[in-house]
Amino acid sequence: MKHLWLNAYADIVESLRARWFLVYTAVFGGLVILLFAYGLAESRIMGFTGLSRLLLTYIQLTMAILPVFVLITTVRSVAGDREAGVFEYLLSLPISLSAWYWGKMLGRFLMVFMPVFLAMIGAIIWGVVKGADLPWTMLLYYSGLLMVLAWCFLGIGMLISTIARSSDVAQGAAFVVWLTLLLFLDLILLGIMIREQLPPESAVAIALANPMQVFRTASMMLFDPQLVLLGPSAYVILDSFGQTGYILYALVYPVVLGTVCAGIGYMIFRRTDLP
Repeated sequence: MKHLWLNAYADIVESLRARWFLVYTAVFGGLVILLFAYGLAESRIMGFTGLSRLLLTYIQLTMAILPVFVLITTVRSVAGDREAGVFEYLLSLPISLSAWYWGKMLGRFLMVFMPVFLAMIGAIIWGVVKGADLPWTMLLYYSGLLMVLAWCFLGIGMLISTIARSSDVAQGAAFVVWLTLLLFLDLILLGIMIREQLPPESAVAIALANPMQVFRTASMMLFDPQLVLLGPSAYVILDSFGQTGYILYALVYPVVLGTVCAGIGYMIFRRTDLP
């Protein structure tokens, strides 16, 4: 455990000096500033006012930005060290491969999650100072969603980084994965359902295997409990899960998916990178 935390700390220090982290932090900090600048904290839409409206907009923007940032920055972890020849130096030190791999993943998780979370907390503090009501339920739920989304795509990124043999290939594969998941939110899935005449349950099952779709639907559920925006597919989801069941599914499934992907990546890493 000591070696694991030391490797996590080393990755945190490395990330703090990296340009991607400065850009990443500036993006989410800038989002909060823009949302306040355009008065979303004071607007009223569909009955949501103040911080509830701001959090709702922020979480939707995060869904589009966070996955691609996590994938692009994470896939260089193993592939970049492989290209730089760090492994030969690493294996000469008294540290296990598991401590290095999981320590790097833990450190990277803290670095991709904290800017998003702190930007949201900063918005909450500023809103409370201005006299807005604090939506505790929404804050806790969205914090959990951001955490599991970051962990899910971090695990996918570690798997890609382990399989790819160069940083360029890893980044290209990460972009393809993100684009595929993004397209399967609506366009391709709808086309398949119409062309192949899939049963509604099968189409919804395919959609809910996509972590981005799970996150998107879960973020809607607090302000739209009946999922009216999803149309007829909402009946399938609510009949199969129920509101509480789907909230639990949205918090558990991405964690399981990310952990499984990271575990497969670790098994490949052990088998292919030992001399």
